[in-house]
Amino acid sequence: MAQQDTGSETAQLPMNFAIVGCGRIAQRHAEHISSRGNLRAVCDVDFDRAQKLGSQYDAVAYVSIEDMLAGEPDIDIVAICSPNGHHREHSILALEAGRHVLCEKPMALSAHDCGEMIKSAERCNRRLFVVKQNRFNPPIAGLKEAIDRGVLGKLYSLQLSCFWNRNNDYYKDSWKGSRDLDGGTLYTQFSHFIDLLYWMVGDVDEVSAMTDNFGHQGTIEFEDTGVVVLRFQNGVLGTVNFTVNSYDGNMEGSLVIFGEKGTVKVGGQYLNELEYQRIEGVELETTAVARPPNEYGGYQGSMSNHDKVYDNLIDVFMHGASISTNSFEALKTVEIIEKIYRAAASRSR
Repeated sequence: MAQQDTGSETAQLPMNFAIVGCGRIAQRHAEHISSRGNLRAVCDVDFDRAQKLGSQYDAVAYVSIEDMLAGEPDIDIVAICSPNGHHREHSILALEAGRHVLCEKPMALSAHDCGEMIKSAERCNRRLFVVKQNRFNPPIAGLKEAIDRGVLGKLYSLQLSCFWNRNNDYYKDSWKGSRDLDGGTLYTQFSHFIDLLYWMVGDVDEVSAMTDNFGHQGTIEFEDTGVVVLRFQNGVLGTVNFTVNSYDGNMEGSLVIFGEKGTVKVGGQYLNELEYQRIEGVELETTAVARPPNEYGGYQGSMSNHDKVYDNLIDVFMHGASISTNSFEALKTVEIIEKIYRAAASRSR
């Protein structure tokens, strides 16, 4: 069993993990857990699915998180991979049972729920991590460093483009597409992209937005397309164009930053390529190779950087490192998404 400090200092490996929700992303978590610690238990309301994942890693399968937490006292960290709408409930149950938590994106479906999760972590003196793997994409990390060093000078504006495909089969017989459990396209498909805006530029002051559902009528309960204009609190202007109607496959995930001393575009399908740069007296490193996207059968997701997330988690407990994506930043991402949806709703009335 891992012996760990109740604060933030050190732990002894191997640490013991559990997974809540045994869908596709849980497999990615299980792979990285198994190479860094012990996967002791998994749970899912679909017990057959829990048994299937558990049997691969010699982990005990449960049908309820309550039974799992009660039955596995040696668990140190619980990875929350359940549907978005359950993140608050499952995270707080784990925290209040004395476990640390790694929550998949989005942290929750409202800033209020995120705040309740943070308060629970503080009250229980536990760590709350949130997955934001796109921060580890090499060109994104390089752009963030350049902004922090001030090499772009004063930032003027940005353009974020998210052009993916999610056909009707993707939503069939799934919680995805439900307003209560999924939340919306910006939560499930593009919250990683919105996170980068807050991480690089800061908080949002004003929002104007329009959304519509063009290609998924009768399939999903929210938008499949949106156009957004942002003014950040530091005065930077931004636009966001997103859709899951890109014909026959994902086409582009890109971010262009325009600054006083430089312009940079990180693009490709998944923010994985440094497409162009022109910076006064500086050239960003372009040799680092980004990971392939996460594969989910009939579709692809963001970059496969969950190993970096787990490396950071281990480093936090072993060496007192800083959390790569703290819960407050994850809350701010959800807050921006809420602002966008409120702005869109106000135009449709």
